[in-house]
Amino acid sequence: MKTSINSEFGNLEAVIVHQPGSEVENMTPENAERALYSDILNLSVASREFAQLEGVLNTVTSVYHVKKLLADILKKEEVKINLLKEICSKEGNICDPLLLADYTAEKLATLLIEGLVLEKNNLTSYLSNERFLLRPLHNLFFTRDSAMGMNDNMLIGKMANPVRERESVIMESIFKYHELFETKTINPLKPETGISMNPKSTIEGGDFQVAREDVFVIGTGVRTSTQGIDFIIENIKKLKTEPHHIIVQELPSTPESFIHLDMVYTFLNSDSCMVYEPVITKMNRLRTIHIQIENRKVVKIEEKPNIMKALQKVGIDLKPIFCGGRTDSWIQEREQWHSGANFFAFGPGKVIGYERNSHTIEELNKNGFEVIKAKDVIDKNVSVDQFKKCVVLIAGSELARGGGGARCMTMPVKRAEVDW
Repeated sequence: MKTSINSEFGNLEAVIVHQPGSEVENMTPENAERALYSDILNLSVASREFAQLEGVLNTVTSVYHVKKLLADILKKEEVKINLLKEICSKEGNICDPLLLADYTAEKLATLLIEGLVLEKNNLTSYLSNERFLLRPLHNLFFTRDSAMGMNDNMLIGKMANPVRERESVIMESIFKYHELFETKTINPLKPETGISMNPKSTIEGGDFQVAREDVFVIGTGVRTSTQGIDFIIENIKKLKTEPHHIIVQELPSTPESFIHLDMVYTFLNSDSCMVYEPVITKMNRLRTIHIQIENRKVVKIEEKPNIMKALQKVGIDLKPIFCGGRTDSWIQEREQWHSGANFFAFGPGKVIGYERNSHTIEELNKNGFEVIKAKDVIDKNVSVDQFKKCVVLIAGSELARGGGGARCMTMPVKRAEVDW
C-alpha cells in the first residue's frame, strides 16, 4: 500500500500498533524513570485494556503489529545483518550483531523488543547492575512517536531520549524493507542532500499533527525541539512549491503530562477539536506561531493568539471541546493528567478515548458525540456506522498510568481523503 496521511481524521485504512509484552514488566522502581515512566504497569491489566483498543480498530480498519512486521523483514539476511549492525552501533557496540543473527527471525524480533538478558559469564558482566545487555523497549506500545505520516512520506522520529532510539531504527527498516509498504522515509539522522540536521533536532510523533494536506500543527517542548521543526521546514521547502503552513505551539516543560502536543490538543473532525483549555487558550506566555512556506522559502512567520485562531487564517474553523469541562480547573487538571485530551480519530467525528475521563466524555456528548462502549462495538451489538459522530470508550485504569492515550498507541499509515 502507498502510505498517505493528509489529515488526522480521514477514514482510517491502515494502522500499526504494538501489543504490550514483557518489556512493560521488565522494569523496577529504580529504572522506571530511566525508562520514561513514573510508575510500573500491571501487564495483565494493561493487556486487557489494550485488547479493547485493538478490538475496536479491527472492526474499522486493517491492523498491523510491529513484532510481526519486524519478524517479516528479519527473514531477509541482508536486512537482518544491516539492522543489527545499526542497532549494536547505536547502543555502544555492547553486542555482536553476528551472534544475534543466529536467532530465528521471530525470536530475534522478540529479543529486539523485549530485551536480551545479560549473561553473567565474566567479571565485568557479573559486577554489572544491569539485567539486560539489550534493554527492553518499554515505550514501544506508544507507536505514535517513532514514525509519522506526512502526506505520502513517513517522517522517522528523532527521539529526545536515547532509551527510545531503537524504536525509530526498527520503524524505518519496516517502512523501507517490508513488502507491504510503498513509501519514502525522511530521517533527521539521514538528511537529503542539501538539508542539514542540527544535532539538537528532535521530533516525536506525539507532537506532529496533520490538519490538512497543506497544514501541519506541531508542538515544541521537551520532546520536539525547534531545530527538529526547522528540519521539517527544510524538507517542505525541498518537496513542495505550493503554499504550506506550519502552526507551532509551545508547550510547558512540566508537569510530565504535557510531554506532547496530543496530550493537550487533538483533532476530532473537520469542525471540532479537543483542547486542554489552561494550556491552549489561557497560558499566553506559551506562543503559537504561524509559518508559511511557498516557492521553496519561508514567506511569513508571525504569532497568533492560539491554534484555533491560526487555523482559521488558513480556512479551518474548529469548535473547541474542553478536556475536563469548563467549570472546575481541578477536574480539568485531573482528566488531562490521564490523557483526557488524547483522542484518536478513526474517521471524521469518530474517536476513541478513555472511559475514566467522565467530564470530558460528557462534554463530547453535549456536542453531539454518541457515547459507545468498546465491548458493544467488538461484540457487534453496535456499529459505529450508525452514527455521524461518536466516541468509543476503552478502559484506561492501567494504560493511562503509562502516560499516553489512544492516539499515542496508534500509528496510522493510510487514511482516506477528507471531503472538505
